[in-house]
Amino acid sequence: MLEFAAKSFEHRSRRTTSMSNQRDTSASLLKRLLANSILLKGVEIDSIITLLQDGTVQELKQGEVLIQARQSSRVLYLLLSGRLSIHLELKLHPVAILGPGDVVGELSLIDGQLTSAYVVANADCSLLALEEKTVWSLLEAAPGMARNLLFVLARRLRHLTNQELRREYAHGAVIDALTGLYNRRWIETMLVREMEHSKRDGRPLSVLLIGIDHFKRYSKTHGHLAAESMLHAVSSVLEKSTRPGEMIARYRRDEFMLVFPDADARTSQDVGERLLEAIHEAKVFSLDQNSLPSVTVSVGVADMNTADRAETLIAAADAALRDAKEGGGNRVQLVSPP
Repeated sequence: MLEFAAKSFEHRSRRTTSMSNQRDTSASLLKRLLANSILLKGVEIDSIITLLQDGTVQELKQGEVLIQARQSSRVLYLLLSGRLSIHLELKLHPVAILGPGDVVGELSLIDGQLTSAYVVANADCSLLALEEKTVWSLLEAAPGMARNLLFVLARRLRHLTNQELRREYAHGAVIDALTGLYNRRWIETMLVREMEHSKRDGRPLSVLLIGIDHFKRYSKTHGHLAAESMLHAVSSVLEKSTRPGEMIARYRRDEFMLVFPDADARTSQDVGERLLEAIHEAKVFSLDQNSLPSVTVSVGVADMNTADRAETLIAAADAALRDAKEGGGNRVQLVSPP
């Protein structure tokens, strides 16, 4: 597949369709395709549709290379459908997977440096390619688009920073090798610290313990490697759902812990409900990119009180998780009152 990917980079332009040649018929279609674009969130598309139509739609087959590492690129790509994977080297596993609405190519376009990674079609894709001149015209015409681009850059920077921190922490045995998340040792240490801060400042804090429903059955039915792929997919959803200041770790084989400073149990319950839906809707793929069944999770939520120690707070969340599973799973359970 990699040989095909390398060759396809030279020939993908043959499948580009000029949007400017279809202005009379493409405006409404283009707006629908871009409805979920992170770059256009909150932006009035009608005001910039003419500029967007200067772009070209590119179709890529699974395995084709969109961007080569260490090359010059002055194009911003908006992913309309499909998935892209980011690789430091083609033979290595991806460091990130992008879905519809995501953006790629922004760093090299802005700083003028050579690209630092390979971008490969993880599935058949459609993209809107915007040349440098068009991008700058769009940013001038729509300040909201510039704000969204800053958000994209900040998110990427945070991801890279976390990757570096994880490599450093790995020497202290606080990284889970399978998911790349922090492990139980790390989050228990951090929980003690955050509880001290919250008690001192009079702020709330809550813990979510998330367990995958019927994990043993999944592993037995689909195999150990499939179960690992599923765990990786779940951890990816959880990581994307956390904000700065919130902490996440793989806690046990099929469980994850989230620590939410400044959030009471009711707020965390709402977060847990959103996670239920996001995880159930997440796509799971095997190493050879075959589709695997999705899963559901149960969530136990515990709110810190002034008498709590880390051990008692975790035990409360554990009990709530157990109640959620015994109640049929795929649900969020607040800790039962004493």
